[in-house]
Amino acid sequence: MGIPAPTRVLRRSLGAGMAGDVPLLDAVAWQEADGTSAFRILTRRDVDPAAVADGAPVTEVRPVAGACLIAGRVAGSGPIPLPLAHGPATVEPAPAEWDLLEGRNCLLALRVEESVDTVADWLRYHAGHHGADGAVIVNRAPPDSPEGSAEDFAEELEEALFDCPGLVVVVLECAVPLGKSGLGPESHAYLAPDAPGKDRMEVPAPDPWRAPLGEPLIFEACKWRFLARARAVLTLDVTDILTPSDGPNAFDLTHAAENGVTLLVGHRIYPWRVRKGRRAAFGDHICRPFDRRRGIARWGVAPERAGLENTWRGIRVSYARPDPGRTVAFLRAMAIRVPGYRAAELAPKTSLIEDADLIALAALFDHVPVRPPVSAPRKAPARATHAGRTCIITTMKNEGPFILEWIAYHRAIGVNDFLVYSNDCTDGTDALLDALQARGLIQHRDNPFRTQPDIKPQHAALQAAEGEGVVQDCGWAICMDVDEFINVKIGDGTLGALYAAMGEANMISLTWRLFGNGDTHDYQDRFVTEQFTRCAPELVRKPHQAWGFKTLFRNIDIYKKLGVHRPKGLKPDLWGQVRWLNGSGRPMPREMFRNGWRSSVETYGYDWVQLNHYACRSAESFLVKRDRGRVNHVDRDQGLNYWFRMNHNAVTDTSIARMIPAARAEFDRLLADPDLRALHDRAVAAHRSRIAELMAQDDYRAFYGELTGDRMQALSKMLHVFGAAVFNAGPGVIPADLHQKPLPEGYFFTVEHGGDAEH
Repeated sequence: MGIPAPTRVLRRSLGAGMAGDVPLLDAVAWQEADGTSAFRILTRRDVDPAAVADGAPVTEVRPVAGACLIAGRVAGSGPIPLPLAHGPATVEPAPAEWDLLEGRNCLLALRVEESVDTVADWLRYHAGHHGADGAVIVNRAPPDSPEGSAEDFAEELEEALFDCPGLVVVVLECAVPLGKSGLGPESHAYLAPDAPGKDRMEVPAPDPWRAPLGEPLIFEACKWRFLARARAVLTLDVTDILTPSDGPNAFDLTHAAENGVTLLVGHRIYPWRVRKGRRAAFGDHICRPFDRRRGIARWGVAPERAGLENTWRGIRVSYARPDPGRTVAFLRAMAIRVPGYRAAELAPKTSLIEDADLIALAALFDHVPVRPPVSAPRKAPARATHAGRTCIITTMKNEGPFILEWIAYHRAIGVNDFLVYSNDCTDGTDALLDALQARGLIQHRDNPFRTQPDIKPQHAALQAAEGEGVVQDCGWAICMDVDEFINVKIGDGTLGALYAAMGEANMISLTWRLFGNGDTHDYQDRFVTEQFTRCAPELVRKPHQAWGFKTLFRNIDIYKKLGVHRPKGLKPDLWGQVRWLNGSGRPMPREMFRNGWRSSVETYGYDWVQLNHYACRSAESFLVKRDRGRVNHVDRDQGLNYWFRMNHNAVTDTSIARMIPAARAEFDRLLADPDLRALHDRAVAAHRSRIAELMAQDDYRAFYGELTGDRMQALSKMLHVFGAAVFNAGPGVIPADLHQKPLPEGYFFTVEHGGDAEH
């Protein structure tokens, strides 16, 4: 074998311009054996095929994703006469240069503003480890790019590849932007698929030079200009790298494919951290999301085997099926694609885990990456039944009449400890909680939210609870409210029975069962669990609150902090330690491990346990609830829309009734204490007094009339017929007489509404 020739980097340009009133991306021609010249004219996006008139020399106008590929033949060479609907035009084609890359294994890539060093590393890696010896790189960088001019890029790339001989690289430039109009740059975190907090980001201004690719015929242009005789072509951006393989390389697999096409499947990878002052490199990318979902589709093609007439598109080759079961894996280095951001701004840090294969890949780039810390769970007995005490963490404001039933019930099913935070109580709640603490039944704290600006009361309480001994020392914990009751449906109805069934699981979702007021209007000093038995059906996908859940979890440091619905701050390297069940004892999918808070058709379950949620209680009590405000969403009114969403009275569920005798016995034991009895009675009296005060106000009296009217009572029994947008918009969008009409089976009503439901 001879010494390989030095690598050549050749600059070429797309023939973007106008043919009459038709915007063109490129045009190419080549001589056929009969002496005629075949041509392909490729338009830009948003060109109607009708813009091209019938007649010679055009033989085909092929629409492709809003653009047009125009094929034909002319005698001899030179400008091509193009018949257009608004008059003829001429097009000067570029000559096809198929000989440059003939027989070579070629990469076909897009480059926005990635650095010369990055592109050189990319080429060097694929040449050395995957057999690449050719490339077409579409250079999309704007003329004023801070990375330098197109001329500088090509010259410096050739210099950087002095140690990688034998390559032929075509850098294809364009005088017009190729991105989608109206979109910001791909280099902004807003367009990074896994980036968290997009609802808090400012949407970037449109940037057609750097926006995601918007010209669907760019791959066809590269094919007809340079790649028609390549041995095999793989479409990979310069931020994408093939995974190492011990078998045939991706080019050989593509060349051997029956239809000449292979499917490339990519996944996004991230650094844990990039060293200060350095640009991200491929070798920094040693982490992947443990809960990654769909891959990125690209393709490889052997042009002559697949047939040149099959259109090369962004994610497939038209009419050429990839070989089934033969896929090629690649990785997308996101900190190179979206530079200048911390890893946590590109993907949730709680999802990123170190991958041994990526560590090995970093070594191929001679790179020493920053590695994530190693976590360890708290040592604890494996079985759920041996975990220790169970603690409820909760917040309260003016819940006095309902406290003793709630405490008694949960003590009866096996809860050991209660940590209660309260604020701004006027009905004796604080005094009752203090008395319960004095008797060793609970721990009561003032909610510290006033000392923490911009933190909601419930979140402030949970932060404070993390430092409390009763929480640090418990085996099981759950954050829940006084209108929620744990309803264990298996065994003897206690938590002990639930833990026994869970085996070595360390989390279980308690999906809400929304209980309505059951057309009960007046407040009564009776058990909530006895009074209200009408509720939502089990299969109730709307509103989205209907399948919210709270989580009973082992206190073993897999997560960093408490959350309203479930623990938060997963230590990602411990994700494999999560053993999370739904309410029917089935494993929860890993996609829920980080931040899911509501069930779906795939994850809901009520067979073992559910959380009875009495969000409304009686209409009179709801007046006080609205007046009191919410502990989490303090800026949201608990008005008619809230009542409409949460007041479900479609079916009856009395499964909790078997535990009421035990709860009653504990309740009576508490009331046998004269001080607790007096404090309870005082809270009941204060509740009734506040109801009377509110009913004396015109607005609250009118509101009560709406709650208890025939319309709202009827709607509460037919919520299953409404779409999500109706719950977002509120009952005002429902025809006023709909509840009075006989509805056919399968009836469904929805509206167009752009807002989100307030939760």
